Amino acid sequence: MIELRPCESDDDLEAWRRVRIAVVPYELTPSLEELRRQASPERLLLLAYRDGELAGSGLGGRGDTGSGFAVPRVLPEHRRQGVGTALLRELAAHVKALGLHDVGVKADDDAALSFATRFGFEEVGREIEQIRAVGPDEPSAAPLDGIAIVSLAEHPELLRRLYDELALQAFEDMPTPETIEITPERWEADWVTWPEATFAALAGDEVVGMAGLIRDGDRPERAEQALTAVHRDFRGRGLARALKETTIAWASAQSLREIYTWTQEGNENMRAVNEKLGYVTRTVSISLRRPLPLP
Repeated sequence: MIELRPCESDDDLEAWRRVRIAVVPYELTPSLEELRRQASPERLLLLAYRDGELAGSGLGGRGDTGSGFAVPRVLPEHRRQGVGTALLRELAAHVKALGLHDVGVKADDDAALSFATRFGFEEVGREIEQIRAVGPDEPSAAPLDGIAIVSLAEHPELLRRLYDELALQAFEDMPTPETIEITPERWEADWVTWPEATFAALAGDEVVGMAGLIRDGDRPERAEQALTAVHRDFRGRGLARALKETTIAWASAQSLREIYTWTQEGNENMRAVNEKLGYVTRTVSISLRRPLPLP
């Protein structure tokens, strides 16, 4: 028997986290505090039990582009038993109840892709994960004429300027099917959470670039690369590379051993920068979408 339950307690949220960590160990999992903060009526977190055993989890709601999304996850030992189907249908029903007309899912492997296409989902884009091993003595970035690179910890007054003058432009330029919309509150809560590991590039008083890391509380030896962005007027000058080299050197000094980052298909320039710095591809995640309701 398959039973679905909404996450209501901290114990439920910790169970949800355990499933996510088991199914996608290569990604950062939100902490309990972050899950509490992100809670809203539009955001549904589910647990799936099969014959009384924790078998999977789900997440559904309205995404950063305003479209609906559903994320069913099933533990390996409970797959092909109807758990994923039950989760997907419940999450899709929630998205439809929000007044949305379609729903998106992601597939990181052939099995997930086959599952999605059985329900009529069609590919709309891809994201590529690249990783880099961090050595114990990574070099600092070479200086660039007229550019100063400073940390957000040293200059907290730059926090909102990074959003207003740089991040909004970067989100607009991302090669995604729909424009990403991040509020200032989300920006501060989710994108610039490690001031010591967040770096801004300044040309005089102008904010012209940024790069940073996001702490992985479950795997403290690694970190996710946060937004790397360069102002349109300063692209092609080696600034993205210098900013990434700064984060790598900082990670090395803190004894981190891995950085991982995601880019969209169509952002070949950033991936090329990463490759020159020693990043290699680990995962390709396919984004798929279909109209509601499900068949």
